[in-house]
Amino acid sequence: MKNKPIIIPVVVPDNLNHEVTEFLDEQNHPFYREIDQLRTYILLTDENLEENIKWNGPNYSYKKQDRITMRIQPTTHKQVQLIFHRGAKKQEEPLERIITHKSKILKWIENDRAVITYKSIKEIEQTKAELAEIIKEWIGVK
Repeated sequence: MKNKPIIIPVVVPDNLNHEVTEFLDEQNHPFYREIDQLRTYILLTDENLEENIKWNGPNYSYKKQDRITMRIQPTTHKQVQLIFHRGAKKQEEPLERIITHKSKILKWIENDRAVITYKSIKEIEQTKAELAEIIKEWIGVK
């Protein structure tokens, strides 16, 4: 049994929103697997994260504050992006970046808005620990 495939158990977070799953199933998105994996990693980071649909993609709020939105449209783009923000309403931009994490995957748009772009499941797997660190720091920001 040398070449027996490794079976990784599927973990379904308790805070997974089945309405989001149904929405994604209807999208027939070419990056469905990547989107689903990111959903799992995001939700496993903190049990208090809540998932819903906003701006035509999965959205994650913490203590009723929108914090991360997944950009999955248009489906013709061969990528999925995580937009890190402080909610839908524009706030006064801080003078410095709101988290101190020194990440190469996090691209800053403004001091309170950043993006991570994924183009493959391999990239997601390789950065999952770093993603968890970024999320924990991001949701802790006031």
